[in-house]
Amino acid sequence: MEKRPRLFIVIPCYNEQEVLPITAPMFREELRRLTEAEKIAEDSRVLFVNDGSRDETWRIIRELSEKDPHFQGLCLSRNRGHQNALLCGLMEAREKCDITISIDCDGQDDIRAMDQMVAEYLSGAEIVYGVRSSRQTDTFFKRFTAQSFYKLLNWMGADTVYNHADYRLVSARVLKEFANFREVNIFLRGMFPLVGFKSTSVYYERNERLAGKSHYPLKKMLALAFDGITSLSVKPIRIITSLGVFISLISFLLILYALIAWMAGRAVAGWASTLIAVALLGGIQLISLGVIGEYVGKIFLETKQRPRYIVSEKTEEMA
Repeated sequence: MEKRPRLFIVIPCYNEQEVLPITAPMFREELRRLTEAEKIAEDSRVLFVNDGSRDETWRIIRELSEKDPHFQGLCLSRNRGHQNALLCGLMEAREKCDITISIDCDGQDDIRAMDQMVAEYLSGAEIVYGVRSSRQTDTFFKRFTAQSFYKLLNWMGADTVYNHADYRLVSARVLKEFANFREVNIFLRGMFPLVGFKSTSVYYERNERLAGKSHYPLKKMLALAFDGITSLSVKPIRIITSLGVFISLISFLLILYALIAWMAGRAVAGWASTLIAVALLGGIQLISLGVIGEYVGKIFLETKQRPRYIVSEKTEEMA
């Protein structure tokens, strides 16, 4: 009989005391179903990563692990953000499992899609992306901005899967290679396609959050979007260069026009044209410095080589 893969479901958690008691049994039930269907090994686990929560999230995770060994937990020393918390869980699990499935704790991603993900892995795929077939539960603004973001990323040259967030199956073989990616500024949904290996997608309907409130307000969404663009593409700098060349050409033509007008005796002193030119060039220069500064700042952080996360506590089996 062929050996069944050991699965770790990796779930980053930040202030999820309201939704965790609801979704934890759902993740456990999915493990049971997959085990009974003989798709995964009986010693598969649900791994929660507490991202420095300020509520009772870590206490709930510890209690779950004490009652059922299928639940395991890691606690970060401080809040490091969703991407670093997820990375921590994947890196800690890669030596203990054959496959991982990462998913958020809020219940919005369809847990039953894991069945098809595992089936795709058993058919030979090393990475299986969970893709939202629709976003009807999102507000118009969130749906519009999210879809625009994916299109912008692809236009910028980043290799991302449209409408895919961080719900994905990744094999231990892929994680072994992914561990060689050492950058501090990470955007996982754009980095995994860079590893290669055979991949496919599974489509599912997105649900509403089961409890609690979203921890990704507009400010955080914009920060994640900007991090994704600047971490995966240098096209913004190239756009600035092209814009500089274009404005320089226009300026050169205006200088020629001014000289010809002066020599013809038709020059008229005007403050409006001067003010417009100064304001336009000043604004473009400040924006350009800001974008370039963002890249310089990322270089600064990369050279420090600080750890991306620090684990302060582990439940018994993970220790």
